[in-house]
Parts: sequence; structure tokens; C-alpha cells
Amino acid sequence: MSDGYPRVASLKTPAAFRAHLTGSGIPLEFDDSLLPPGESPLARPFECDGVRVGNRFCVLPMEGWDGTPAGEPSELTLRRWRNFGSGGAKLIWGGEAVAVRHDGRANPNQLLLTPATQPLVAGLRDELIAAHRERYGAGADGDLFIGLQLTHSGRWCRPNVFDRPEPMAGSAHSVLDQRVPGGVRVLSDDELDVLVDDFIAAARLAYGAGFAFVDIKACHGYLGHELLGARAREGRYGGSLENRTRFMRTVIEGIRAAVPGLLIAVRLSAFDTVPYRKRSDGIGEPDPGAGQVDHGFGLSSADDTAEMADAAALLTMLEAMDVRWICITAGSPYYNPHIQRPALFPPLDGYLPPEDPLRGVARQIRATALLKARFPNLVLVGSAYSYLQEWLPHVAQHAVGAGMTDFVGLGRMVLSYPDLPHDVLRGAPLRRKSVCRTFSDCTTGPRLGMVSGCYPLDPFYLKRPEAAEILKRRPRADGA
Repeated sequence: MSDGYPRVASLKTPAAFRAHLTGSGIPLEFDDSLLPPGESPLARPFECDGVRVGNRFCVLPMEGWDGTPAGEPSELTLRRWRNFGSGGAKLIWGGEAVAVRHDGRANPNQLLLTPATQPLVAGLRDELIAAHRERYGAGADGDLFIGLQLTHSGRWCRPNVFDRPEPMAGSAHSVLDQRVPGGVRVLSDDELDVLVDDFIAAARLAYGAGFAFVDIKACHGYLGHELLGARAREGRYGGSLENRTRFMRTVIEGIRAAVPGLLIAVRLSAFDTVPYRKRSDGIGEPDPGAGQVDHGFGLSSADDTAEMADAAALLTMLEAMDVRWICITAGSPYYNPHIQRPALFPPLDGYLPPEDPLRGVARQIRATALLKARFPNLVLVGSAYSYLQEWLPHVAQHAVGAGMTDFVGLGRMVLSYPDLPHDVLRGAPLRRKSVCRTFSDCTTGPRLGMVSGCYPLDPFYLKRPEAAEILKRRPRADGA
């Protein structure tokens, strides 16, 4: 039962943490103590092809569902990006998922990159840099590396009303299609050709806004990810690996031709599972129809052995195209969230974890390490660290020090505790009251049509009227 998993906060000593991992058979290594800041691998600069990044912390794209209907950032968006800048991480992996056109937005408040919104999106970057300089000095931004994540949400599009799906899928799906009232429309080859041009146009705007790189999003079940697994799709964008990677390759080639000064990165769900559903007791289980699923990218069983053949084939292709910056993640928040973002407490529309969330953390760290060993010349960013809580710096130090990853990505943690990199890198104790406990309120809020934020731990969001409503709706870890 999910309520049998100990809370990470209760594992207060290295011995207790290691005993739980060993007793549970969870292959997760960590350092018992943190090195002084001057010796820590987390503080070590990183250099690649003329790019210098000042430390090994990375801010992952953390969308706030708080833009305007026109796709412009709000004051809440600006506040989040200022926090990213002052928090101390030197690699900003997109900061935000930004749609390349209106119908590709995952919610009516997602940012949109158009000629009209470009100056305001550029202002987010400017605010981040200003916050970084204010805290660390006038020249401190010289080793910041800031990109923008470009996306089309595919089957998860909700561009006009938060609770009205308007899916534009990359492929039919025997399980997920049944979950959408009214069915799912699959984009045609010709429509995908047009969308390639939309990505190229958005990349040109991102470059003009001052971003050093764009991330061509290929994760979490969104369009770029779904196309990679479109084995049953007919036509130029489905079936063979060559066809399934055609969209990504064509986007990359088009951006290279149109904006040669812009670096290109990819955030990839390196492995996946079949969709899960909530069981009668609230715990997640594979959907009964999952055995009929005839497509997918990196599909594996939900054990500790990720099937990495698909990811290896794609990274081989990307390395040959000189795309070297890769952020590794897994699964999707929509159909297997315990794989994608391990947590003890599910969001409103989720399920209780069918495994100790630490097993999910270990699975992603191991997958990143396997790929790093196979592709030593690629720059890899790891994900899924937030659930580690107080043990995050200890696991991160070991992973970077052992060469298992180049950077440690922080997602939910930077909502509750944006200063975590700053504190770790100067050797300060963690502020326990700010450490993300993965209550999933940052997801439950948007499921109710509210903005995202850390309602339990960020005093700013705790004071907002949404906090009380979210608390009432929060699922408990015991399923009640």
C-alpha cells in the first residue's frame, strides 16, 4: 500500500536513508556528507563548444499556467523567472514551455511566442538576468546559459478553456483516445509540414529575444514525444524510425538554416510505460486495455530496467546532427505520473503511487547514467530529483561526481525553494520549511483552472485565495 512508504523527511541520517534503500532494493547511491563549496562537483564550471556554465544546477521548464489569454507573461510569470535568476543555478533549460502557435497551447494561459509577444518573452530573460546580477554581481551573468523550450501540446491541447480538450494528436492511441469525450483528431502529414515552419519561426523569434538555445520538446506525451512513438501511423511521419524522427530532424535542420547562431537542445522522455489508471483503492495500475497498445517510444515495464534502445537510437541521430545538449526525463504527467514525477501525494486527477517514489527517482537517475556512459560527448541533464528532499544535494553530488550526469535538473523544488542551489553552493544548511514535499498542489491548482505555485510552502502563494480551495481538494497519501 502506498501509505507503507516512509516519508523521506523521516529518514534523517545517512544510515537510515541507506537502510531503507537497501532493504527496499532501490539502487540509489548518495554521499553521506557534502563537500565544502570549493570542492563540490556541483560548483564545478562546465564548458562545451565555447559555452561556459558556472555550476551544475539546472532549472527545468516550470510552467505557471499564469500567462494572459494572448500568451503574454503576467506579473506571476515575472516573479517566477526572477526567482530562477536569483536562485543560483547557471543553466536555465527553457524556464517555461512556450507554445509555437495558439492551438498548440496546453492551457489558455500558456505563453505563446509570436511577433506580438516576443518583446514580453524577451523581458522574462531580462528580468532573470537582472535578478542574477543583483544577487551575485554585475558580471555574474557571464556564465549563465539560458534557453527557451518550444512546444506544441498535441493530444493535450486545451488552448481556449482549461477543462475543454481540443486534441491534435500525432498518432491514434487505443487507450488514451478513449479518455477524451468526442474523440481525438490526428494531424495529417501536411499539417505537420506547416507545424515545422511554425517551430522554425518561433526559434527565430527566440533568438531575436536573446535566448542562447531552444529546446525542441520531445517529452511527457506532447506532440514531439508522441510522434517518436507513432509506429502504427501511416505516411511520412510514422512507422519506421526514420519516419518517426522526421519531424524532429526537419525542425532541427530548418532552424539551423534559418538561425545558424542558435544552439538546439532536446528534452526527451527517454523511456515510458503504458498508460495507468486509478484502481478502486486509489492506487495506480496499468490500464486494462494497455496490452493492446501498438506504439510508443522507449516502452518498458514499470520495473527498474528501462529499455534504452529507442533513446540510444535517437541520441545517435542527434549526436550525428551535432545536437549535444539533452535533458533526460521519462513518461508523462497525464498517464503515468509516478514514472515522470515521483511523489507520495497525487494531484487531484492522479492516483496513489504503486511503488515507493524513491524507486522512480532511482530509475530516472540510472537511465541518465546509462545514456551518459554510452554517449560521453553529449551534455546530459538529469531529472526527478525533487522527491529526494533533504537528500537531494547528497544524491546530486554523487551523480555529478561519478560522471552519471553533467547537470542536476530542478523542477518542482524551485517553486517551493528557488534558493536551494544558492544555499547548497555556499555550504548553508537547507531550509527545511522550504523543501518541496511533493504535495502536488502545483498541479492540482491548474487542474481546477487556477495558476500553479507552491501553495503549501511559498508564503506568497499560501496567502492567495486559491490555497484554501486546493487544501480542501488535496488527496491524502492513505487514499482517503
